Amino acid sequence: MVLGRAANMSLMDISKIFSLLQPKEEDEDNEQCQALNNAVSGDNVTLLSELLSQENYRKCINVRSGWGVPVTPLRTAAALGHLRCLELLLEHGAEIDSLDVKAQTPLFTAVSGKHLDCVVALLKAGADPNGSQYNNCSPVLTAAREGDVDVLRELLHFGAEVDVKPKVPEWASNATACRGPLYISAVYGHLGCFKLLLLHGANPNYNCTDDKMLARIKQPKTVLEVCLRYGCGVEYIQLLIDFGADVYLPTLIIDKTTKQNEALVLLLKERVCPKTLMSQTRLAIRSYLPFAHKEPAIDRLDIPLILRNYLKHDTSEVM
Repeated sequence: MVLGRAANMSLMDISKIFSLLQPKEEDEDNEQCQALNNAVSGDNVTLLSELLSQENYRKCINVRSGWGVPVTPLRTAAALGHLRCLELLLEHGAEIDSLDVKAQTPLFTAVSGKHLDCVVALLKAGADPNGSQYNNCSPVLTAAREGDVDVLRELLHFGAEVDVKPKVPEWASNATACRGPLYISAVYGHLGCFKLLLLHGANPNYNCTDDKMLARIKQPKTVLEVCLRYGCGVEYIQLLIDFGADVYLPTLIIDKTTKQNEALVLLLKERVCPKTLMSQTRLAIRSYLPFAHKEPAIDRLDIPLILRNYLKHDTSEVM
């Protein structure tokens, strides 16, 4: 009898939850809101333009609608990659950084969907490249995980934080010390994103210069150590070395879990051979350049093209 009553209560609770998620039929604006979302979902720019020309529809432009997870028309356009609808909504005053129930902005959903044109349009219109502070993830972390170099480049160009940290509880962050974009791009094997992050100022000694991290964890793992242990390849190790990673920070434990390859040999060699004067000069010059706009700053330097390319780590031309 008790079990039956508990089962009935559970069904009632579930029914209540679903009823809360459903759009309210008595809401006088619901029909207009849903019409806007339907036009966007169908990528019907003509219909959307006609609706937005009317005041009763225009006032609903930032209202969430839809069954389950209500969303704004702009969120729908960004998620589906419907650029023309997205631009039209922005022209009519759609709130650019509006949040859904997951604290995701339209930009975040466009990044997740790999809709580069929508990402660019939102950034140019003033969207926050870092997404929402209330979301555990960020556009940069998402692009790094997906290996989307073009999207990542646009985010960094518009000032996204290159060393953004995932928002995880303190107890969880003790278990895994390396979680930033640089680490994520390495473990997922996205070399293009890895290099792009370093070019935009990502800290090659991520974790080991963070006072809070050092106070909590005695020997936090560096990106270099993680790349070595999980066999990310010699290219990743070389890039970290070239961008100034401290080669003495990683704790080298030679056991069955350490993948012995040329990357390990490279690191051991780097520990006994000092950097060349050219390499040290490049690191010194890059450290004085603006953090967020290094490449444009390099282009303005009155030096030969071959040296500008060297500062950008573009070694296509022989020095």
